[in-house]
Amino acid sequence: MTESDRPSQPLVVSLAALTVVSGIVDAVSYLGLGHVFTANMTGNVVLVGFGIAGAPGFSVTASLCALGCFVGGAMAGGRIAQRVPRHRSLMLAVMTVEASLTATAAVLAATQAVIGSGWPRYTLIALLAFGMGTRNSAVRWLGVRDMTTTVLTTTLTGFASESTLAGGRNPNAALRATSVLCMFGGALVGALLVQHLQPAWALGIAAALVVTTGAYFFREVPLELGTA
Repeated sequence: MTESDRPSQPLVVSLAALTVVSGIVDAVSYLGLGHVFTANMTGNVVLVGFGIAGAPGFSVTASLCALGCFVGGAMAGGRIAQRVPRHRSLMLAVMTVEASLTATAAVLAATQAVIGSGWPRYTLIALLAFGMGTRNSAVRWLGVRDMTTTVLTTTLTGFASESTLAGGRNPNAALRATSVLCMFGGALVGALLVQHLQPAWALGIAAALVVTTGAYFFREVPLELGTA
């Protein structure tokens, strides 16, 4: 990657923060909503297989709900991208959508005695997965390699296969390590909040982090950059 191709530091910081949010949201959905992901769709495809096979503790319906709403969100993100040509404005738009949906999910989780079953469960899955789909669509348009904000398989593959031990030169090593650490950190914080406080706290913090990231992105990423 040449210097001119390198993403700006504010963009990297913003994507890293959104990766933390993904870890928090998946901790809430997997631990609090019954073995379903709302950010990691690869996991849901696998969970659908587990459910169809009759493995206990897995819901085909919940996983399909997450997949369907994520795809719907990605379609919405694509529509927004067609109408908002500037990448900076696109990211601000989808972060506004994600923050609104995550905040709504936090309020719902705080006002319901049980969120792991019934309509609250599926409403939370739908809100979170749709927001993640919208954001992922925008991040894809940005095209920052190794910072997809939700999945790490390709990132880890590149990290290992292009490492010094594999005979490579460690390209993008810093970005790859950042993605992994941010996802881990988000998942850890999310799991601690779900287990020792309430899922609503985790979702509230996730929503606040998206809002903060959006404000930072608006202030720090200038229009003349490639992310304009």
